[in-house]
Amino acid sequence: MSSTTPSPQEAFVHGQLINLVRTGRAVTRPGLEQETGIGRKVVTQRVQQAIDVGLLEDGDLAPSAGGRPSRLLRFRSEAGHVFAGMIGATEMTAAVATLDGTLIASLHEDWNAAERPEETLELLDALFVRLARRTRTEPWAFGIGVAGPVDFATGRLVDPPIMPGWDGCSVRAWLRDRYDAPVWVDNDVNLMALGEWHKGTPQDGRDLLYVFVDEGVGAGLVSKGTVFRGDTGAAGDIGHIQVTDDPAVVCRCGQIGCLEAVTGGWGLVQRLTPRAAESPVLSARLAQRGHLTSQDVGLAARDGDPLASAETLRGTRLIGTTVAGVVNFLNPGTVVLGGGALRIGDSVVRAFEETVRGRATKLAQQRLTVRPASLEFREGVTGAAILAIEQLFAPESVGLWIESGSPIGHAAPLQRSAAM
Repeated sequence: MSSTTPSPQEAFVHGQLINLVRTGRAVTRPGLEQETGIGRKVVTQRVQQAIDVGLLEDGDLAPSAGGRPSRLLRFRSEAGHVFAGMIGATEMTAAVATLDGTLIASLHEDWNAAERPEETLELLDALFVRLARRTRTEPWAFGIGVAGPVDFATGRLVDPPIMPGWDGCSVRAWLRDRYDAPVWVDNDVNLMALGEWHKGTPQDGRDLLYVFVDEGVGAGLVSKGTVFRGDTGAAGDIGHIQVTDDPAVVCRCGQIGCLEAVTGGWGLVQRLTPRAAESPVLSARLAQRGHLTSQDVGLAARDGDPLASAETLRGTRLIGTTVAGVVNFLNPGTVVLGGGALRIGDSVVRAFEETVRGRATKLAQQRLTVRPASLEFREGVTGAAILAIEQLFAPESVGLWIESGSPIGHAAPLQRSAAM
């Protein structure tokens, strides 16, 4: 490794070469030369440095196209690990992934996080400690998703409607105080979209719109592999599009008539609780506990309860109509429906797709794929891992730490005391 600080241009070149191999765009030294226009000597030197630090390795001989055959290069995804976390209003997941985004271990906890940021982050940290001990890994970086608007530049939440106690909380700062590793934080639905784009089935590389329907409603867009966040990180918040003028429909954000207030899980609970007597199932649940949950409504709809089924179908069609407008504007190639709504059954996906196709323009739906999420509710934590990997291996970053000889992150959670 170089003992002097590399110039930004040198570091960028080094990072560029590693990423070409990492993403499979160029997997031989001649291929790197051709892809970048960089001379053979520089490519050879930079590749050797990456091999020396354990990120690349030589493989078999590539098929010859005439002349001397070249060695294939392989990115060693097992060389390090990233830690990923998803914090929702009522649950959280922590995971460890290799450097290609493959999850090797995860832990899940039901937890009411809405008003308890400090306790929640302590619990998340305890999950990371347990995973580190189980997998004998250390974090090179962290990717964290949170259920609320996130200022991506600072990792700080901004007025999250379903996480009111988190306004102004910096998850990044909290973790950086405890780990010597970089941290990136994003909205949870953005990361669900990223996870499906990279690891979902089928993978076709087209722009992907992920629609999340659970306690709340949200969306995330990935275009050419990049999350679209908008100017301040607020992109995708379709749950707060106004869909009714009814003054009785008050959203948790304080506005009137938001889509989420009508069709989200909590909104359905508000609507159905006064009508529970119309449903034997819901009235029994209400009598038993004194309140209903969105899970109660979902299970009742899954089992064919007329009231829950009708309201769920109505809500699904309203979401589909709203999404069709987004499809007309953005023209994605794929729309993915995810979240707890999928647990109700295939009828939700069918109603959603029928409505989107029925309201989208002919050209916008010409090659459109509409499908359910495919990663068994792990797309969010998968996307969080991929976020950390992509930021960690950005050409302007990875070349600096390789050429300077500094480790990426060397936190030692194995030596920390676990809270659980």
